[in-house]
Amino acid sequence: MATRPDERLTEPVMDATDLWLEEVYTDRKIGTIRKHTPVKGDGARDPAREIQWIGETQVMSQIGTLPITFALEAKTLGEAALLFGPEAKKAIERTVRELQDLRRQAA
Repeated sequence: MATRPDERLTEPVMDATDLWLEEVYTDRKIGTIRKHTPVKGDGARDPAREIQWIGETQVMSQIGTLPITFALEAKTLGEAALLFGPEAKKAIERTVRELQDLRRQAA
């Protein structure tokens, strides 16, 4: 990466107060569910923060494969799996609308 002489690169710093353990679940067909468990700096579960569930899938477009990521408001893996389809559909529809808006703005 080229920089101007007066630009200084900053060192990336990981926030030790906002760490998450990530587990990945997949059906190997439609997508993945990521479980983000909040942890403290020593790796122990941080009960002050909620577990987060994230869905991920892909769709083909004219410009190639687009990754689609969306939150799943669930308490368990089973709930996250049940919510996956409807939430994926909403996220795909939202992405299509955003792409259409970008095309209109570019025209």
